[in-house]
Amino acid sequence: MIPALPPASASFNLPAVKHLLVPATLLLLALASICPADDWPRWRGPRLNGISDERGWFAPWPAAGPKVLWRASVGTGFSSFAVSQGRVFTMGNTNGMDSVWCFDAASGRVLWRHSYACPLAPRFYEGGTLATPTVDGDSVYTISKKGHLRRLDAATGRVAWSKNIAEELNIALPEWDLAGSPFIEGDLLVLNVGSAGAALDKHTGNVLWSTGTNTCGYSTPVPFNIDGKRAIAVLSADSVVAVELKTGRELWRHAWHTSRAVNAADPVFAGERFFVSTSDGCALLELRGGKPEIVWKSAKAMRNYFNPSVLLNGHLYGINGTTHRPTTLTCLELATGAVKWSEPGFGSGALMAADGKLILLDKGDLSIIEATSAAYKLLARATILPGKCWTVPVLAHGRLYARNAAGDVVCVELGRTSQETRR
Repeated sequence: MIPALPPASASFNLPAVKHLLVPATLLLLALASICPADDWPRWRGPRLNGISDERGWFAPWPAAGPKVLWRASVGTGFSSFAVSQGRVFTMGNTNGMDSVWCFDAASGRVLWRHSYACPLAPRFYEGGTLATPTVDGDSVYTISKKGHLRRLDAATGRVAWSKNIAEELNIALPEWDLAGSPFIEGDLLVLNVGSAGAALDKHTGNVLWSTGTNTCGYSTPVPFNIDGKRAIAVLSADSVVAVELKTGRELWRHAWHTSRAVNAADPVFAGERFFVSTSDGCALLELRGGKPEIVWKSAKAMRNYFNPSVLLNGHLYGINGTTHRPTTLTCLELATGAVKWSEPGFGSGALMAADGKLILLDKGDLSIIEATSAAYKLLARATILPGKCWTVPVLAHGRLYARNAAGDVVCVELGRTSQETRR
């Protein structure tokens, strides 16, 4: 973590400030070299909030929609994309084999493919891969729905180490298997497996701590700070749980029961408050005395079934509903839970945000929507894929990557010049 600087009113001396600024500056430079601007190296992006810092990417489309740069087929699944250092990574399943794919981000040329046996396991849906690859430096980390965990060389696909973490820890799998993506901070690789997560040494794959064998939820670990400690929050089958990142010690647990234990959408943090939403409703909680207390709760205001909302300027934007209930795109005021607007006609799609706009993929339609609480404002829409699209699209370096359940991948250009797009 970057060392905390004293507030403006604090009493301090110049040498002390220099002592703090030097490591902070070096760390920022190191991070910049690891994750170039506009890269999207993991699920929910660099800050795990579903928001890109990319600017100036949107321009009016021709009637035919945005320009298609390349297409690919990766196999059945719902894995999203990681984009890093000119490469794009995703996963899919074909004939009982999971594959990790690495493409050249600009051209779509296959750079490498790594495959291993894993069942398709359809259950009221197509089945296939669920988690998203995570790029960290020169490595990419992946996990299958059955617990096949790998560290691969990002440039070549060479296996650095592999194991089945579900078998090693003897954990109970949820009804639809594992879906949370790997989370990496420092030397720790953290997974939402077992009672409240587990951490491994990212270099060796050795387990450093685990929290029990009970059934997990489907979310990815979300980091936050509490009482000077670094922590992660995960959804288990019946709770929101926080554990200390370094040790795995449980800090607090808040009961959260959902139909068929589908606790999937990541918690969204805003300082001492955090938002939780699943198919049975939502709530804003606040950490008071180190424990969460409900600020407000609603059964209908926002029901994120698969994918979490994004938080912009004090408002949440997300898909409200489930696969068996009418769904809307909804704008919700975080502080009060008040619905500012709700637009029907959307299925169980997924969204991210960039430059004050929502980028939403739903039933093959790509929609660009102004992120304003005043009213629903559609800026552009075009069909870019056939079939079911539950996977979050990813914008990186002016290119948008999207997929459907069958594994059809499309990369489209969004508004930058060809020189900027090729960088």
